[in-house]
Amino acid sequence: MAESSLRPSRTTSPGRPAVSRLQLRHLLNIPNILTLCRLGAIPLLLAFLSKGRYTYGLYIFAAAAITDSLDGTIARLFDCKTEIGAFLDPFADKLMLLSTFIVLTLQDAIPGWLLGVLVIRDVVIVFGYFMISFFADMRIPVRPTYLGKISTFLQIFCVIGALSRVSTRMPSYYLYWEGLLYLTLIITALSGVQYAYRGLAILATNEPDMFK
Repeated sequence: MAESSLRPSRTTSPGRPAVSRLQLRHLLNIPNILTLCRLGAIPLLLAFLSKGRYTYGLYIFAAAAITDSLDGTIARLFDCKTEIGAFLDPFADKLMLLSTFIVLTLQDAIPGWLLGVLVIRDVVIVFGYFMISFFADMRIPVRPTYLGKISTFLQIFCVIGALSRVSTRMPSYYLYWEGLLYLTLIITALSGVQYAYRGLAILATNEPDMFK
């Protein structure tokens, strides 16, 4: 018997580990890593805010806002968009914004009525998404509208403005601050109405069988 026939085969399913490494490398690209870093920074941000370290909280939040712009830009330029990234990016943004809004509202740095509108809009969006997925049996791509992007941009500015005010303890530019709050309120409410309209339009064109 030939010596080579006694040697164990080295080609028994070589593709599976290679495919796993390839998929992991595809998922853990730079945009997704930046998004995961943003998620990991949320507990640190909340810890600083709860201890009154608003300057450090401002630095962390500003860095997170910069990475939010970077990951989308890198994904578009280098064509490394992934389905999990399309889900994680808005989830990380919303989790950081909402948790920061709650803490700053409890500390009287942001009015409660703005937090209320923000929570109601997000509840409507999430409830509508799952309702369409359940009744219409279809997956909706996570794509923010222009009003949604503007409202997120304004909410980020509200957090930065609130952290700047409480860290410097200077009640200056009161009119500008009030104007930013009311503008954020209006755009956030309008974006909620727009998302609701889009959801109803999808249901109208894809009527569930139970309603026919």
